[in-house]
Amino acid sequence: MKPIFTIGAAATLALALSACELRRDGDEDQAMTGEDATTPDPMASPTPTQSASPVASIIRDDTAPEEESVVLPVQPVEISVPFPDGSDISAAAERRLAGLMNQAAIEEEWPVRLSGHTDSGGNDQANLRASRARAEAVAAWLVERGVDDERIEIIAFGEQNPIAPNAKPDGTPNEEGRRRNRRVEISVMPEDEDTDGDAETPAANAETDQDA
Repeated sequence: MKPIFTIGAAATLALALSACELRRDGDEDQAMTGEDATTPDPMASPTPTQSASPVASIIRDDTAPEEESVVLPVQPVEISVPFPDGSDISAAAERRLAGLMNQAAIEEEWPVRLSGHTDSGGNDQANLRASRARAEAVAAWLVERGVDDERIEIIAFGEQNPIAPNAKPDGTPNEEGRRRNRRVEISVMPEDEDTDGDAETPAANAETDQDA
C-alpha cells in the first residue's frame, strides 16, 4: 500500500503545481498587455466613450456663397410746387424743393423740366411772363444747390393746363382753384420717358381781371 499512496500524492501535487503555473502565466500575460482578461460582450451597448455615430463637425463653413444685394432702379420724379402769390418761392415751395433734392433721381444726369403755370386772370402775354418767371425762380434755386443749369428746361404755359376750375359755375372767380393753378410742375426723368403731358391739355379760359 505504500507505493500506491506515494503515487497518488505525487499526482495530486503535480496537478496543483500545473494549476499554479497556468494561473501565473495568465497573470503575467495580463500584466504585459494591460488589458482586462474579461472578453467584451459583442451584443452589449456601447459605453459613453464609444460613440455610435461620428462626432459632428464644429468647423464653420466659410465657403458658403454670400447673398447678392438687390439694387432697385432709380425712379423718375414728378412734383408740383405752389406759387399762390407772384413768383417768389414761399415756405411751402421751399419744402417741396428740399424734398426733391433728397430724391435719387436728381443725382442722375436726367433732364429737369420746369413747367410754369398761372390762373386765367389777365391777358395771355402777362400770364406767359408770369409763368416763366416762376419757372426761372425754381431753376435759380436748383442751380444754387448744385443742379447743372444745362439739364434744366423751362416751359411757360401761361393759363393753359389748369388743374382746378378758375371760375365757379355761376361765372364768379374760384379763388381756391386759381391758387392751385399758380404753380410750377417739375419732372426729372430720362428723355425717352417724357410724355409732354402739359402740352396736350386744352386751355381753359375765364374772362376776369385777377392777377395771374
